[in-house]
Amino acid sequence: MRHWFSALIAVVCLIGTTTAQAQSWPTKTVTFVVTASAGGVTDVVARAIAQQLSQKWGQQIVIENKGGAGHILGAMAVTQAAPDGHTILVAERGTFVLNPHMYPAEKLPYKMSDLVPITGLVRIHHALIVKKDMAANSLADVVKLAKQQPGKLTYGTAGVGSGPHVNMALLEQAAGIKMVAAHYRGATPAFNDLTGGHIDMMLISLTSALGATKAGKVKMLAVGSAKRLPEHPDLPTTRESVPGYDAGTWFGMATTAGVSKDIITKINKDVAEAINDPAIYDRFVKKQLYTPMLSSPEEFAAALKEESVLWAKVIKDQNLQIKQK
Repeated sequence: MRHWFSALIAVVCLIGTTTAQAQSWPTKTVTFVVTASAGGVTDVVARAIAQQLSQKWGQQIVIENKGGAGHILGAMAVTQAAPDGHTILVAERGTFVLNPHMYPAEKLPYKMSDLVPITGLVRIHHALIVKKDMAANSLADVVKLAKQQPGKLTYGTAGVGSGPHVNMALLEQAAGIKMVAAHYRGATPAFNDLTGGHIDMMLISLTSALGATKAGKVKMLAVGSAKRLPEHPDLPTTRESVPGYDAGTWFGMATTAGVSKDIITKINKDVAEAINDPAIYDRFVKKQLYTPMLSSPEEFAAALKEESVLWAKVIKDQNLQIKQK
């Protein structure tokens, strides 16, 4: 009986210690590892949230951009960090549900079991933009050109397995065309090459496309939403030229496996409060036409598993696997 009582006291003390650690967390600078170059949506989302959370937590939040290598470098850095919650991954869909199926297990240096999901952040629509002197004024024109010149038109991506990559691959399948992918360390360098006329087109967030189009740097041909957006009723959808084809992506947050559940819960709660704060929601989320996708850690983990199954089939059917050299 005495042994049982001692064990019970030990468990209670452990729970109390864990809860106290979560209440006092963070105890030092927090690093947001962003799996893309500065300036892209992943980076912009991370910085907006970091600014709000830094004030709430009373600690500095450092943004560390680790783009390239199919966004693998950033995920790998977080899996190798100390499991104390002070290193947090902010990544696009590909890091969570595409890479595990696109790369052979021996070539992907991280496993999803090395990460613990925290929450989804936002969803976005992609818009198709082309270089300003391209002889195309609609997605239908692009499809026609691609069929006339198979394997000649080029498109930029934010990295292998990124939203702009897989969504263009799906467009090729849906429209029955073949183009050439040019992979970059994020959307920003791809966009820079597009405005310089070095590639023909790319998919990019709608808000980025709107600004670039207004400035005369590119032509925007369509948005990947299922229906025309009330804010931009004159902008055609991709479905109007290629039936059934949509384009978009989402962004989420995770940290190193082994971080206590109490800390995960605290981060989740604080992130939700930050995004719902008018300082971010009205001036950032709503203005940028993003859709919040906040959830509990458990709901986000379940959603990742479900979407992973769906993308596994798409990747196999489209032969998007990265071959081992």
